[in-house]
Amino acid sequence: MKVVIAPDSFKESLSAEAAAGAIAAGWLNVFPEDNVVLLPVADGGEGTTRALVHATGGSLHTERVTGPLGTTVEASWGVLGDGRTGVIETAAAAGLELLTPAQRNPWRTTSRGTGELILAALDRGITHFIIGLGGSATNDGGAGLIQALGGQLLDAAGQAIEPGGGGLTHLARIDLSTLDPRLGYARFDIACDVDNPLVGDQGASAIFGPQKGADPDMVGRLDANLLHYGQLLSEATGVNVLTFPGSGAAGGLGAAFRGVFGASLRRGIDIVLDAVDMDRRLHGAGLVLTGEGRIDDQTGRGKTLMGISQRAQRQHVPVVALVGAIIGNLEPLREEGLKAVFSIVPGAVPLDDALESANVNLNRTAQQVAEVWRLAGLSGEG
Repeated sequence: MKVVIAPDSFKESLSAEAAAGAIAAGWLNVFPEDNVVLLPVADGGEGTTRALVHATGGSLHTERVTGPLGTTVEASWGVLGDGRTGVIETAAAAGLELLTPAQRNPWRTTSRGTGELILAALDRGITHFIIGLGGSATNDGGAGLIQALGGQLLDAAGQAIEPGGGGLTHLARIDLSTLDPRLGYARFDIACDVDNPLVGDQGASAIFGPQKGADPDMVGRLDANLLHYGQLLSEATGVNVLTFPGSGAAGGLGAAFRGVFGASLRRGIDIVLDAVDMDRRLHGAGLVLTGEGRIDDQTGRGKTLMGISQRAQRQHVPVVALVGAIIGNLEPLREEGLKAVFSIVPGAVPLDDALESANVNLNRTAQQVAEVWRLAGLSGEG
């Protein structure tokens, strides 16, 4: 039987690739002749680059770029197996994890490094970009990204504004005529799982600013700056970037990608599953084994397990999930084709022990699922 093994990462314990390997080993202990297809995936957040590179036979690259506070950081990005598609996680160059809690300051943090990664990809001939917007430390509306790519954000004296959300205070004019001309031939798919607008009570500053280090006073000033910036960016691009769903993602990077580059903002798991050619990989499969660290009420809102279940259901392939924790109502996932969920945790154990033993537990649970499958007489029936 053909078995597609397509897990996400188990946060803080296993990468998607390691999880796929553990599940495959457990299954093959029972059905050594089965054709297992390892397809580690992600939903556009952390781990997307590695998962896509692994699944498509691509390559990883590392660049020295501007970090969120202006110092140099090393950031990885990937080229997929087609040689034309680049995948970049915003968090690699401008992520919260690059800063200590005390360093978080969206008044100063910049998205410039993400733009520099795009330049590096252009230098390698990349024409199609997949950009994951999760985990950013910035609230500059993509101003730093635009500047890195050649655009000019100028104050009243015609000088470049300072980096960060605070620099937008002095913004007087946006000139996009100086953008790198290669961008005119590039296509951007933006993995975006939030629908927040750029400004307002549900905007980038109000909803995400506090976790990036903004106090209530700074939230108000950042929101005012993004409103001013969004108005000028809308004039410069002819696209109203203030209110469309997702414009507030990653501190307003959604607005920059949509307005300046005409990018499409889509559910991250859909972009990933298209990139790994999931629909074709499902042909002839008798089962999909997937999994991630936790299944909860958020899972049914477009996360990995939901996306995989929906794709598999279209081809009448059953899906079984192996997860660390099960929380909340599973009914929405069952309606989308998820047939069963198994927790890999053997009992009431400390979290650290569960994380440390994730590989062993995942392997063991996959083997037990295979034993149940064999007892049911399902192997080979597709």
